[in-house]
Amino acid sequence: MSRSIDAATLKQWLNDGGEIALLDVREHGVYGEGHPFFAVSVPYSRLEIDVQRLVPRRTTPVVLLDDGDGVAQRAAARLAAIGYIDVRILDGGAPAWQRAGYTLFKGVNLPSKTFGERVEQAFGTPHLSAQELQRRLASDDPPLLVDGRTFEEHRRMTIPGAVSVPNGELVRELGALLGGDTRRTVVVHCAGRTRSIIGAQILRQLGLPNPVLALENGTQGWALAGLPLERGSTRRPAPQGAQAALSHWPARRLPGRSVTASQAARWLAEAARTTYLFDVRSAEEFAQGSLPGARHAPGGQLLQATDLYVGTRHARILLVDDDGLRAPVVAHWLWLQGHDAVAVEGGIRAALPLPAVAAVDVLELPRLDAEALREWLRRDALLFDLRGSVAHRAGHPQGARWTIRPQVVEAARAAGAGRALVLLSDEPRIADLAALDLRDAGFTDLAQASPATSAEAGLPTVASPDEPADAQAIDHLFFVHDRHDGNLDAARRYLAWELGLIAQCDTDELATFRLDPAALEREIR
Repeated sequence: MSRSIDAATLKQWLNDGGEIALLDVREHGVYGEGHPFFAVSVPYSRLEIDVQRLVPRRTTPVVLLDDGDGVAQRAAARLAAIGYIDVRILDGGAPAWQRAGYTLFKGVNLPSKTFGERVEQAFGTPHLSAQELQRRLASDDPPLLVDGRTFEEHRRMTIPGAVSVPNGELVRELGALLGGDTRRTVVVHCAGRTRSIIGAQILRQLGLPNPVLALENGTQGWALAGLPLERGSTRRPAPQGAQAALSHWPARRLPGRSVTASQAARWLAEAARTTYLFDVRSAEEFAQGSLPGARHAPGGQLLQATDLYVGTRHARILLVDDDGLRAPVVAHWLWLQGHDAVAVEGGIRAALPLPAVAAVDVLELPRLDAEALREWLRRDALLFDLRGSVAHRAGHPQGARWTIRPQVVEAARAAGAGRALVLLSDEPRIADLAALDLRDAGFTDLAQASPATSAEAGLPTVASPDEPADAQAIDHLFFVHDRHDGNLDAARRYLAWELGLIAQCDTDELATFRLDPAALEREIR
Protein backbone atom coordinates (compact mmCIF):
# COMPACT_ATOMS: atom_id res chain seq x y z
CA MET A 1 0.00 0.00 0.00
CA SER A 2 1.50 3.36 -1.03
CA ARG A 3 1.83 6.19 1.43
CA SER A 4 -0.38 9.23 0.94
CA ILE A 5 0.17 12.93 1.46
CA ASP A 6 -2.37 15.71 1.93
CA ALA A 7 -2.54 18.84 -0.18
CA ALA A 8 -1.22 21.22 2.50
CA THR A 9 1.88 19.10 3.09
CA LEU A 10 2.52 18.78 -0.64
CA LYS A 11 2.23 22.56 -1.01
CA GLN A 12 4.86 22.98 1.71
CA TRP A 13 7.22 20.43 0.13
CA LEU A 14 7.00 22.11 -3.25
CA ASN A 15 8.36 25.32 -1.76
CA ASP A 16 10.86 24.17 0.89
CA GLY A 17 13.84 24.03 -1.51
CA GLY A 18 14.25 20.25 -1.45
CA GLU A 19 14.02 17.99 -4.47
CA ILE A 20 10.55 16.70 -5.30
CA ALA A 21 8.81 15.39 -8.41
CA LEU A 22 5.07 16.03 -8.61
CA LEU A 23 3.88 13.75 -11.40
CA ASP A 24 0.36 13.97 -12.81
CA VAL A 25 -0.36 10.46 -14.08
CA ARG A 26 -3.70 11.32 -15.70
CA GLU A 27 -3.75 11.31 -19.48
CA HIS A 28 -2.60 14.48 -21.19
CA GLY A 29 -6.04 15.79 -22.12
CA VAL A 30 -7.24 15.54 -18.52
CA TYR A 31 -4.00 17.00 -17.15
CA GLY A 32 -4.35 20.00 -19.47
CA GLU A 33 -7.83 20.79 -18.19
CA GLY A 34 -6.56 21.47 -14.67
CA HIS A 35 -3.42 20.66 -12.66
CA PRO A 36 -1.19 22.21 -9.97
CA PHE A 37 1.32 24.81 -11.17
CA PHE A 38 4.41 22.62 -10.65
CA ALA A 39 2.87 19.30 -11.74
CA VAL A 40 4.66 17.49 -14.58
CA SER A 41 2.62 15.42 -17.02
CA VAL A 42 3.62 11.73 -17.01
CA PRO A 43 0.53 9.90 -18.35
CA TYR A 44 0.03 6.42 -16.99
CA SER A 45 -0.10 5.15 -20.58
CA ARG A 46 3.59 6.17 -20.93
CA LEU A 47 4.71 6.02 -17.30
CA GLU A 48 7.72 3.71 -17.45
CA ILE A 49 8.88 5.25 -20.73
CA ASP A 50 8.84 8.89 -19.63
CA VAL A 51 9.62 8.74 -15.92
CA GLN A 52 13.21 7.57 -16.41
CA ARG A 53 14.26 10.69 -18.29
CA LEU A 54 12.12 13.11 -16.28
CA VAL A 55 13.04 11.72 -12.85
CA PRO A 56 16.37 9.90 -13.39
CA ARG A 57 17.31 9.50 -9.72
CA ARG A 58 15.19 6.72 -8.24
CA THR A 59 15.55 7.92 -4.65
CA THR A 60 13.92 11.26 -5.51
CA PRO A 61 10.78 11.95 -3.45
CA VAL A 62 7.89 11.45 -5.90
CA VAL A 63 4.26 12.45 -5.40
CA LEU A 64 1.65 11.08 -7.82
CA LEU A 65 -1.57 12.87 -8.67
CA ASP A 66 -4.72 11.52 -10.33
CA ASP A 67 -8.45 12.26 -10.07
CA GLY A 68 -8.78 10.24 -6.89
CA ASP A 69 -9.78 7.28 -9.06
CA GLY A 70 -7.02 4.76 -8.32
CA VAL A 71 -4.75 5.38 -11.31
CA ALA A 72 -2.07 6.82 -9.02
CA GLN A 73 -2.15 3.60 -6.95
CA ARG A 74 -1.44 1.57 -10.09
CA ALA A 75 1.29 4.00 -11.10
CA ALA A 76 2.90 3.77 -7.65
CA ALA A 77 3.07 0.00 -7.94
CA ARG A 78 4.72 0.27 -11.37
CA LEU A 79 7.26 2.79 -10.10
CA ALA A 80 8.10 0.56 -7.14
CA ALA A 81 8.63 -2.34 -9.55
CA ILE A 82 11.30 -0.40 -11.47
CA GLY A 83 13.13 0.84 -8.40
CA TYR A 84 11.59 4.11 -7.20
CA ILE A 85 11.67 3.89 -3.39
CA ASP A 86 10.11 7.14 -2.14
CA VAL A 87 6.67 7.39 -3.78
CA ARG A 88 3.57 8.96 -2.28
CA ILE A 89 0.07 9.66 -3.59
CA LEU A 90 -1.79 12.94 -3.19
CA ASP A 91 -4.78 11.94 -1.09
CA GLY A 92 -7.92 12.69 -3.10
CA GLY A 93 -5.99 13.73 -6.20
CA ALA A 94 -6.61 16.91 -8.17
CA PRO A 95 -10.10 17.48 -6.66
CA ALA A 96 -8.56 17.49 -3.16
CA TRP A 97 -5.93 20.03 -4.25
CA GLN A 98 -8.71 22.35 -5.38
CA ARG A 99 -10.80 21.73 -2.25
CA ALA A 100 -7.80 22.81 -0.18
CA GLY A 101 -8.00 26.21 -1.85
CA TYR A 102 -5.19 25.78 -4.39
CA THR A 103 -5.52 26.53 -8.09
CA LEU A 104 -5.82 23.96 -10.86
CA PHE A 105 -4.37 25.54 -14.00
CA LYS A 106 -5.53 24.79 -17.53
CA GLY A 107 -2.99 24.35 -20.32
CA VAL A 108 0.56 23.09 -20.54
CA ASN A 109 4.09 24.28 -19.72
CA LEU A 110 2.68 26.47 -16.96
CA PRO A 111 5.92 27.68 -15.31
CA SER A 112 7.51 28.58 -18.65
CA LYS A 113 4.40 30.31 -19.98
CA THR A 114 3.87 32.29 -16.78
CA PHE A 115 7.55 33.22 -16.79
CA GLY A 116 7.12 34.78 -20.23
CA GLU A 117 4.26 36.94 -18.96
CA ARG A 118 6.30 37.97 -15.91
CA VAL A 119 9.29 38.87 -18.12
CA GLU A 120 7.13 41.24 -20.15
CA GLN A 121 5.75 42.71 -16.95
CA ALA A 122 9.16 43.10 -15.27
CA PHE A 123 11.19 44.41 -18.22
CA GLY A 124 8.49 46.21 -20.19
CA THR A 125 9.34 44.23 -23.34
CA PRO A 126 8.10 46.42 -26.21
CA HIS A 127 5.74 44.91 -28.77
CA LEU A 128 3.82 45.81 -31.87
CA SER A 129 0.47 44.69 -33.26
CA ALA A 130 -0.12 42.57 -36.35
CA GLN A 131 -1.49 45.59 -38.21
CA GLU A 132 1.56 47.69 -37.37
CA LEU A 133 3.90 44.87 -38.43
CA GLN A 134 2.05 44.55 -41.73
CA ARG A 135 2.47 48.29 -42.32
CA ARG A 136 6.20 48.18 -41.54
CA LEU A 137 6.82 45.13 -43.71
CA ALA A 138 5.35 47.01 -46.66
CA SER A 139 7.48 50.12 -46.01
CA ASP A 140 10.83 51.12 -47.51
CA ASP A 141 12.54 50.12 -44.25
CA PRO A 142 11.10 46.71 -43.34
CA PRO A 143 12.15 45.04 -40.08
CA LEU A 144 14.02 41.76 -39.85
CA LEU A 145 11.28 39.30 -38.86
CA VAL A 146 12.44 36.15 -37.07
CA ASP A 147 10.39 33.16 -35.96
CA GLY A 148 11.66 32.02 -32.56
CA ARG A 149 9.98 28.59 -32.67
CA THR A 150 11.36 25.32 -34.01
CA PHE A 151 11.93 24.93 -37.74
CA GLU A 152 9.14 22.32 -37.89
CA GLU A 153 6.65 24.78 -36.41
CA HIS A 154 7.93 27.48 -38.75
CA ARG A 155 7.28 25.28 -41.79
CA ARG A 156 3.76 24.53 -40.60
CA MET A 157 2.79 28.20 -40.57
CA THR A 158 4.54 31.52 -40.05
CA ILE A 159 4.22 35.24 -40.67
CA PRO A 160 5.00 35.91 -44.36
CA GLY A 161 8.69 36.74 -44.81
CA ALA A 162 9.86 35.47 -41.41
CA VAL A 163 13.16 33.63 -41.06
CA SER A 164 13.35 30.61 -38.74
CA VAL A 165 15.78 31.35 -35.89
CA PRO A 166 14.80 29.35 -32.77
CA ASN A 167 15.31 31.38 -29.60
CA GLY A 168 18.21 29.19 -28.49
CA GLU A 169 20.05 30.03 -31.73
CA LEU A 170 19.56 33.82 -31.69
CA VAL A 171 22.95 34.59 -30.17
CA ARG A 172 24.66 32.52 -32.87
CA GLU A 173 22.71 33.43 -35.98
CA LEU A 174 21.15 36.88 -35.70
CA GLY A 175 24.24 39.03 -36.18
CA ALA A 176 24.94 37.61 -39.62
CA LEU A 177 21.32 38.14 -40.66
CA LEU A 178 21.66 41.81 -39.75
CA GLY A 179 24.96 42.07 -41.62
CA GLY A 180 26.32 44.75 -39.31
CA ASP A 181 23.24 46.97 -39.66
CA THR A 182 22.71 48.39 -36.17
CA ARG A 183 19.63 50.42 -37.08
CA ARG A 184 17.31 47.84 -38.58
CA THR A 185 14.42 46.88 -36.33
CA VAL A 186 14.16 43.23 -35.28
CA VAL A 187 10.75 41.66 -34.61
CA VAL A 188 10.47 38.24 -32.95
CA HIS A 189 7.33 36.16 -33.30
CA CYS A 190 6.01 32.77 -32.21
CA ALA A 191 2.53 31.24 -32.33
CA GLY A 192 1.30 33.08 -29.27
CA ARG A 193 3.16 35.16 -26.73
CA THR A 194 5.89 33.37 -24.76
CA ARG A 195 8.65 32.85 -27.30
CA SER A 196 8.03 36.27 -28.86
CA ILE A 197 8.61 37.90 -25.47
CA ILE A 198 11.56 35.72 -24.44
CA GLY A 199 13.29 35.97 -27.82
CA ALA A 200 12.99 39.76 -27.89
CA GLN A 201 14.19 40.08 -24.32
CA ILE A 202 17.16 37.76 -24.91
CA LEU A 203 18.35 40.13 -27.66
CA ARG A 204 17.73 43.22 -25.58
CA GLN A 205 19.58 41.81 -22.59
CA LEU A 206 22.53 40.79 -24.75
CA GLY A 207 22.88 44.43 -25.75
CA LEU A 208 21.89 44.28 -29.40
CA PRO A 209 21.91 47.97 -30.43
CA ASN A 210 19.01 47.51 -32.85
CA PRO A 211 15.42 48.26 -31.85
CA VAL A 212 13.90 44.89 -30.81
CA LEU A 213 10.17 44.21 -30.57
CA ALA A 214 7.93 41.23 -29.85
CA LEU A 215 4.98 40.58 -32.15
CA GLU A 216 1.91 40.81 -29.97
CA ASN A 217 0.11 37.45 -29.92
CA GLY A 218 2.23 35.90 -32.67
CA THR A 219 0.70 34.01 -35.58
CA GLN A 220 -2.60 33.81 -33.72
CA GLY A 221 -2.77 37.58 -33.45
CA TRP A 222 -1.91 37.81 -37.15
CA ALA A 223 -4.73 35.42 -38.09
CA LEU A 224 -7.18 37.18 -35.77
CA ALA A 225 -6.38 40.41 -37.61
CA GLY A 226 -7.62 38.73 -40.81
CA LEU A 227 -4.14 38.41 -42.30
CA PRO A 228 -2.98 35.28 -44.19
CA LEU A 229 -0.27 33.03 -42.79
CA GLU A 230 2.47 31.51 -44.92
CA ARG A 231 2.80 27.72 -44.99
CA GLY A 232 5.75 25.62 -46.11
CA SER A 233 8.49 28.20 -45.57
CA THR A 234 12.06 26.83 -45.56
CA ARG A 235 13.80 30.12 -44.72
CA ARG A 236 16.58 29.65 -42.20
CA PRO A 237 20.08 31.15 -41.96
CA ALA A 238 23.12 29.31 -43.22
CA PRO A 239 25.15 27.95 -40.26
CA GLN A 240 28.14 30.06 -39.24
CA GLY A 241 31.08 29.59 -36.92
CA ALA A 242 31.30 30.84 -33.36
CA GLN A 243 33.87 33.52 -34.15
CA ALA A 244 31.68 34.95 -36.92
CA ALA A 245 28.74 35.00 -34.55
CA LEU A 246 30.72 36.70 -31.78
CA SER A 247 32.02 39.40 -34.10
CA HIS A 248 28.51 40.82 -34.46
CA TRP A 249 27.85 41.31 -30.74
CA PRO A 250 28.84 44.23 -28.52
CA ALA A 251 31.12 43.69 -25.53
CA ARG A 252 28.40 42.83 -23.02
CA ARG A 253 28.48 39.82 -20.77
CA LEU A 254 25.84 37.77 -19.04
CA PRO A 255 26.29 36.84 -15.37
CA GLY A 256 28.82 34.00 -15.07
CA ARG A 257 26.63 30.93 -14.76
CA SER A 258 29.20 28.31 -15.69
CA VAL A 259 31.20 25.56 -13.98
CA THR A 260 34.36 23.69 -14.82
CA ALA A 261 34.18 20.17 -16.19
CA SER A 262 35.64 18.82 -12.94
CA GLN A 263 32.91 20.50 -10.88
CA ALA A 264 30.26 19.22 -13.27
CA ALA A 265 31.69 15.71 -12.93
CA ARG A 266 31.46 15.92 -9.13
CA TRP A 267 27.81 16.96 -9.37
CA LEU A 268 26.99 14.14 -11.74
CA ALA A 269 28.58 11.66 -9.35
CA GLU A 270 26.53 12.78 -6.34
CA ALA A 271 23.97 10.15 -5.41
CA ALA A 272 21.90 12.48 -3.22
CA ARG A 273 21.18 15.15 -5.85
CA THR A 274 19.67 15.07 -9.32
CA THR A 275 21.77 16.61 -12.08
CA TYR A 276 20.48 16.83 -15.66
CA LEU A 277 22.89 17.18 -18.59
CA PHE A 278 21.46 18.74 -21.77
CA ASP A 279 23.00 19.51 -25.15
CA VAL A 280 21.26 22.71 -26.27
CA ARG A 281 22.41 22.71 -29.91
CA SER A 282 20.25 21.95 -32.92
CA ALA A 283 19.00 18.45 -33.69
CA GLU A 284 21.29 18.24 -36.71
CA GLU A 285 24.35 19.10 -34.61
CA PHE A 286 23.37 16.71 -31.83
CA ALA A 287 22.96 13.87 -34.35
CA GLN A 288 26.57 14.36 -35.41
CA GLY A 289 27.81 13.60 -31.89
CA SER A 290 27.65 14.80 -28.31
CA LEU A 291 28.81 13.85 -24.84
CA PRO A 292 27.86 10.23 -24.17
CA GLY A 293 24.78 10.28 -21.96
CA ALA A 294 23.79 13.88 -22.69
CA ARG A 295 20.18 14.41 -23.70
CA HIS A 296 19.17 16.70 -26.52
CA ALA A 297 17.16 19.75 -25.46
CA PRO A 298 17.22 22.60 -28.00
CA GLY A 299 17.82 25.77 -26.00
CA GLY A 300 14.71 27.63 -27.09
CA GLN A 301 12.47 24.66 -26.36
CA LEU A 302 14.12 24.02 -23.01
CA LEU A 303 13.08 27.53 -22.00
CA GLN A 304 9.64 27.25 -23.59
CA ALA A 305 8.67 23.86 -22.13
CA THR A 306 11.08 23.10 -19.30
CA ASP A 307 8.67 20.61 -17.74
CA LEU A 308 9.00 18.35 -20.81
CA TYR A 309 12.66 17.84 -19.92
CA VAL A 310 12.96 18.37 -16.15
CA GLY A 311 10.67 16.45 -13.80
CA THR A 312 12.46 17.08 -10.51
CA ARG A 313 11.94 20.45 -8.87
CA HIS A 314 15.09 22.05 -7.39
CA ALA A 315 17.46 19.78 -9.35
CA ARG A 316 20.70 20.94 -10.98
CA ILE A 317 20.87 21.49 -14.75
CA LEU A 318 24.12 21.33 -16.75
CA LEU A 319 24.15 22.66 -20.32
CA VAL A 320 26.68 22.06 -23.10
CA ASP A 321 27.23 23.34 -26.64
CA ASP A 322 30.25 23.49 -28.95
CA ASP A 323 30.76 27.25 -29.19
CA GLY A 324 30.45 28.71 -25.70
CA LEU A 325 27.61 30.95 -26.94
CA ARG A 326 24.32 29.16 -26.61
CA ALA A 327 24.65 27.23 -23.35
CA PRO A 328 25.52 30.35 -21.26
CA VAL A 329 22.51 32.25 -22.64
CA VAL A 330 20.11 29.38 -21.99
CA ALA A 331 21.61 28.77 -18.53
CA HIS A 332 21.10 32.43 -17.64
CA TRP A 333 17.47 32.36 -18.69
CA LEU A 334 16.79 29.07 -16.91
CA TRP A 335 18.30 30.64 -13.80
CA LEU A 336 15.92 33.59 -14.17
CA GLN A 337 13.11 31.03 -14.43
CA GLY A 338 14.15 29.68 -11.04
CA HIS A 339 16.35 26.71 -11.92
CA ASP A 340 19.85 25.88 -10.69
CA ALA A 341 21.28 25.94 -14.22
CA VAL A 342 24.85 26.46 -15.45
CA ALA A 343 26.88 25.98 -18.63
CA VAL A 344 29.81 23.55 -18.58
CA GLU A 345 33.14 25.00 -19.64
CA GLY A 346 34.44 23.11 -22.66
CA GLY A 347 30.93 22.09 -23.71
CA ILE A 348 30.70 18.83 -25.61
CA ARG A 349 34.50 18.50 -25.43
CA ALA A 350 34.50 18.44 -21.64
CA ALA A 351 35.70 15.23 -20.00
CA LEU A 352 32.59 14.16 -18.12
CA PRO A 353 32.37 10.54 -16.98
CA LEU A 354 28.62 10.01 -16.92
CA PRO A 355 27.07 7.37 -14.68
CA ALA A 356 25.25 4.59 -16.49
CA VAL A 357 21.45 4.63 -16.36
CA ALA A 358 19.92 1.31 -15.39
CA ALA A 359 17.61 -0.06 -18.06
CA VAL A 360 14.05 -1.04 -17.21
CA ASP A 361 12.87 -4.43 -18.34
CA VAL A 362 9.39 -4.39 -19.81
CA LEU A 363 7.34 -7.35 -20.94
CA GLU A 364 7.73 -7.61 -24.72
CA LEU A 365 4.65 -8.82 -26.53
CA PRO A 366 4.99 -10.97 -29.64
CA ARG A 367 4.99 -8.70 -32.69
CA LEU A 368 2.81 -10.17 -35.41
CA ASP A 369 3.56 -10.04 -39.10
CA ALA A 370 0.72 -9.85 -41.63
CA GLU A 371 0.16 -13.61 -41.88
CA ALA A 372 0.24 -14.10 -38.11
CA LEU A 373 -2.21 -11.22 -37.65
CA ARG A 374 -4.62 -12.80 -40.11
CA GLU A 375 -4.38 -16.06 -38.14
CA TRP A 376 -5.12 -14.32 -34.85
CA LEU A 377 -8.13 -12.59 -36.38
CA ARG A 378 -9.39 -15.96 -37.70
CA ARG A 379 -9.34 -17.01 -34.03
CA ASP A 380 -11.74 -14.13 -33.30
CA ALA A 381 -9.07 -12.02 -31.63
CA LEU A 382 -10.16 -8.51 -30.71
CA LEU A 383 -8.08 -5.62 -32.04
CA PHE A 384 -7.50 -2.73 -29.61
CA ASP A 385 -6.11 0.50 -31.05
CA LEU A 386 -3.77 2.12 -28.49
CA ARG A 387 -2.69 4.98 -30.73
CA GLY A 388 -3.77 8.55 -30.07
CA SER A 389 -7.48 9.23 -30.25
CA VAL A 390 -6.99 11.71 -33.10
CA ALA A 391 -5.09 9.09 -35.12
CA HIS A 392 -7.87 6.56 -34.47
CA ARG A 393 -10.50 9.00 -35.68
CA ALA A 394 -8.52 9.69 -38.86
CA GLY A 395 -8.25 6.02 -39.78
CA HIS A 396 -8.03 2.59 -38.14
CA PRO A 397 -8.48 -1.06 -39.12
CA GLN A 398 -12.13 -1.97 -39.45
CA GLY A 399 -13.37 -3.49 -36.23
CA ALA A 400 -10.60 -2.05 -34.05
CA ARG A 401 -11.73 -0.44 -30.81
CA TRP A 402 -9.94 2.56 -29.35
CA THR A 403 -8.73 2.36 -25.78
CA ILE A 404 -5.84 3.53 -23.63
CA ARG A 405 -3.79 1.93 -20.86
CA PRO A 406 -5.78 3.26 -17.86
CA GLN A 407 -8.93 1.77 -19.42
CA VAL A 408 -7.60 -1.27 -21.26
CA VAL A 409 -8.45 -3.83 -18.56
CA GLU A 410 -12.04 -2.60 -18.30
CA ALA A 411 -12.32 -2.61 -22.11
CA ALA A 412 -11.00 -6.17 -22.29
CA ARG A 413 -13.39 -7.37 -19.61
CA ALA A 414 -16.31 -5.73 -21.40
CA ALA A 415 -15.32 -7.55 -24.60
CA GLY A 416 -15.28 -10.96 -22.93
CA ALA A 417 -12.68 -12.58 -20.69
CA GLY A 418 -11.88 -15.46 -23.02
CA ARG A 419 -10.96 -13.53 -26.15
CA ALA A 420 -7.45 -13.15 -27.51
CA LEU A 421 -6.29 -9.55 -27.79
CA VAL A 422 -4.10 -7.87 -30.39
CA LEU A 423 -2.84 -4.43 -29.35
CA LEU A 424 -2.27 -2.00 -32.19
CA SER A 425 0.40 0.64 -31.64
CA ASP A 426 2.90 2.66 -33.63
CA GLU A 427 5.18 2.67 -30.56
CA PRO A 428 5.77 -0.94 -29.44
CA ARG A 429 6.54 -0.09 -25.80
CA ILE A 430 3.09 1.48 -25.39
CA ALA A 431 1.56 -1.91 -26.18
CA ASP A 432 4.08 -3.64 -23.92
CA LEU A 433 3.05 -1.45 -20.98
CA ALA A 434 -0.66 -2.00 -21.55
CA ALA A 435 0.07 -5.73 -21.65
CA LEU A 436 1.52 -5.55 -18.12
CA ASP A 437 -1.86 -4.45 -16.80
CA LEU A 438 -3.72 -7.02 -18.89
CA ARG A 439 -1.47 -9.85 -17.68
CA ASP A 440 -2.01 -8.81 -14.06
CA ALA A 441 -5.77 -8.91 -14.71
CA GLY A 442 -5.55 -12.46 -16.04
CA PHE A 443 -5.40 -11.90 -19.80
CA THR A 444 -2.62 -14.03 -21.25
CA ASP A 445 -3.49 -14.48 -24.92
CA LEU A 446 -1.88 -11.24 -26.09
CA ALA A 447 0.08 -9.96 -29.07
CA GLN A 448 0.72 -6.68 -30.82
CA ALA A 449 0.87 -5.35 -34.38
CA SER A 450 1.75 -2.10 -36.10
CA PRO A 451 -0.68 -0.05 -38.23
CA ALA A 452 1.40 -0.95 -41.28
CA THR A 453 1.03 -4.65 -40.52
CA SER A 454 -2.75 -4.39 -40.30
CA ALA A 455 -2.78 -2.81 -43.75
CA GLU A 456 -0.51 -5.55 -45.10
CA ALA A 457 -2.90 -8.12 -43.63
CA GLY A 458 -5.64 -6.69 -45.82
CA LEU A 459 -7.73 -5.02 -43.12
CA PRO A 460 -9.66 -2.10 -44.59
CA THR A 461 -9.07 1.29 -43.00
CA VAL A 462 -12.08 3.25 -41.80
CA ALA A 463 -12.44 6.70 -40.27
CA SER A 464 -14.59 7.64 -37.28
CA PRO A 465 -14.58 11.45 -36.93
CA ASP A 466 -16.76 11.36 -33.81
CA GLU A 467 -15.37 8.22 -32.16
CA PRO A 468 -14.01 8.29 -29.57
CA ALA A 469 -16.13 11.23 -28.48
CA ASP A 470 -14.36 14.27 -27.12
CA ALA A 471 -15.18 13.28 -23.55
CA GLN A 472 -13.54 9.86 -24.04
CA ALA A 473 -10.47 11.23 -25.86
CA ILE A 474 -8.61 11.77 -22.60
CA ASP A 475 -5.20 11.79 -24.28
CA HIS A 476 -5.88 14.88 -26.42
CA LEU A 477 -6.00 18.47 -25.18
CA PHE A 478 -8.40 20.20 -27.57
CA PHE A 479 -7.86 23.52 -25.79
CA VAL A 480 -4.24 23.72 -27.04
CA HIS A 481 -4.46 22.10 -30.47
CA ASP A 482 -7.63 23.58 -31.99
CA ARG A 483 -6.08 27.06 -32.19
CA HIS A 484 -3.65 25.84 -34.88
CA ASP A 485 -6.43 24.38 -37.05
CA GLY A 486 -7.97 27.69 -38.07
CA ASN A 487 -10.29 27.88 -35.06
CA LEU A 488 -10.18 31.60 -34.27
CA ASP A 489 -12.39 31.24 -31.19
CA ALA A 490 -9.89 28.72 -29.82
CA ALA A 491 -7.07 31.19 -30.56
CA ARG A 492 -8.90 33.92 -28.64
CA ARG A 493 -9.44 31.62 -25.67
CA TYR A 494 -5.80 30.56 -25.70
CA LEU A 495 -4.46 34.12 -25.76
CA ALA A 496 -6.85 35.11 -22.97
CA TRP A 497 -5.55 32.12 -20.99
CA GLU A 498 -1.92 33.24 -21.40
CA LEU A 499 -2.76 36.82 -20.43
CA GLY A 500 -4.59 35.58 -17.32
CA LEU A 501 -1.89 33.30 -15.95
CA ILE A 502 -0.22 35.72 -13.53
CA ALA A 503 -3.51 36.61 -11.87
CA GLN A 504 -4.14 32.94 -11.05
CA CYS A 505 -0.76 32.40 -9.37
CA ASP A 506 -0.15 32.71 -5.66
CA THR A 507 2.90 34.25 -4.00
CA ASP A 508 4.81 30.95 -3.79
CA GLU A 509 4.34 30.21 -7.48
CA LEU A 510 5.51 33.65 -8.63
CA ALA A 511 8.40 33.69 -6.14
CA THR A 512 10.17 30.96 -8.12
CA PHE A 513 11.19 33.53 -10.78
CA ARG A 514 14.31 35.71 -10.33
CA LEU A 515 13.21 38.89 -12.07
CA ASP A 516 14.70 42.01 -10.54
CA PRO A 517 15.61 44.17 -13.56
CA ALA A 518 17.84 46.60 -11.63
CA ALA A 519 19.85 43.82 -9.97
CA LEU A 520 20.26 41.97 -13.26
CA GLU A 521 21.45 45.09 -15.06
CA ARG A 522 24.10 45.60 -12.39
CA GLU A 523 25.28 42.00 -12.85
CA ILE A 524 25.44 42.20 -16.63
CA ARG A 525 27.39 45.43 -16.92
